[in-house]
Amino acid sequence: MTGRFIALEGGEASGKSTQARLLADDIGALFTFEPGATLIGRSIRPLLLDPTTVGLVARAEALLYAADRAQHVAEVVRPALASGVHVVTDRYLYSSIAYQGYGRDLVPEEVQVLSSWATDGLLPDLVVLIDVPLHDAARRRDRSPDRIEGAGEDFHRRVREGFLTLAEADPARFAVVDGSPGVEAVAVAVRAAVRDRLVL
Repeated sequence: MTGRFIALEGGEASGKSTQARLLADDIGALFTFEPGATLIGRSIRPLLLDPTTVGLVARAEALLYAADRAQHVAEVVRPALASGVHVVTDRYLYSSIAYQGYGRDLVPEEVQVLSSWATDGLLPDLVVLIDVPLHDAARRRDRSPDRIEGAGEDFHRRVREGFLTLAEADPARFAVVDGSPGVEAVAVAVRAAVRDRLVL
């Protein structure tokens, strides 16, 4: 029996990383994340997130995320699913479409094609989008921003709109959860969305 694949998506400080870990623990799934879950990915991650990285153009950024994702799927996600283990990932290809497609003003459809190629067409059974208004997300940040977090309000507005556009276009695959309440209330909503959509 093949495992089920669930992706948690959302903007910066949405709480999706916390919710991904809680969900994985709750359903006995493998927790993983992007970028940087593999040895090769750990080499790519600083190029993408370190604020000292300068001059990285949007297309190169998209290619680096795709390279990390290709390795992640081949090395972590597909083997686990094939062995019958459920997988919960903190970010997947929809982040690239939202961040590089919408946020960086690339063509979202082209970023989607690139990501599909990188993953050999592997899509999640369910995408849980944790949506938080930008002013709430900004209040939650309590540390120096990384390269993506510090990209500016207009960038993050486009990213959020991109995620919501993706969810609206594929309601059978996406469940949108309000990330504004406390951690436990959001966790209950995430578990309810998974229970309603998937048989685990």
